[in-house]
Amino acid sequence: MKIDLRSLNKEFKDRNPSEIIQWVLKNYSKPLLTTNFRPYEIAIIYLCILENKNIDVLWCDTGYNTKEIYIYAENLIKNLKLNIHLYIPKQTREHRMALMGKVPSINDSDHKLFTEQVKLEPFRRAMAEIKPDAWITNLRRGQTNFRDSLDIFSMDDKGLIKISPFYYWSDKDLDIYMKENNLINEYNYYDPTKVDDNRECGLHLD
Repeated sequence: MKIDLRSLNKEFKDRNPSEIIQWVLKNYSKPLLTTNFRPYEIAIIYLCILENKNIDVLWCDTGYNTKEIYIYAENLIKNLKLNIHLYIPKQTREHRMALMGKVPSINDSDHKLFTEQVKLEPFRRAMAEIKPDAWITNLRRGQTNFRDSLDIFSMDDKGLIKISPFYYWSDKDLDIYMKENNLINEYNYYDPTKVDDNRECGLHLD
């Protein structure tokens, strides 16, 4: 399928997220939704399963999240009957910490290796094994400088189309959507590779 990103983004800029997902499901046979269960991820999960309850959902768990997020994620997986694909690092947390001593800061020489081990390698392995033909994510404008350069439809460096249905939505817009659909966030989330919310973790740059 030949993709004209400019035309697609122009056509769908003012369309609602449901219409975007419907277009994806009509045009792609194996779309994959990625999630880390951080705040507002439930919105994209709910949006997708309304259209296809069996959609493949990928969770690359770093192994460093909070107790609250793990409980929240397991409850969602169970209650929504998510078709979840869980990928974890090849090394255990204890193995890694025995060698590194701690979660490395962004200025630490071990940070690149740490990010590779806990996030990038599991993600690449998942994509190679699942082999999706479209990637649905919850990237939004205003999150990072890199994400501001994207749009609803973009392409990763391997030529896989990436779809962000809520790209132009603000937190306030999502709060309204979540209230209307009785969805709840878990805010006690931790990404050991990012440090702060305005920093790109590397997954969408990889």
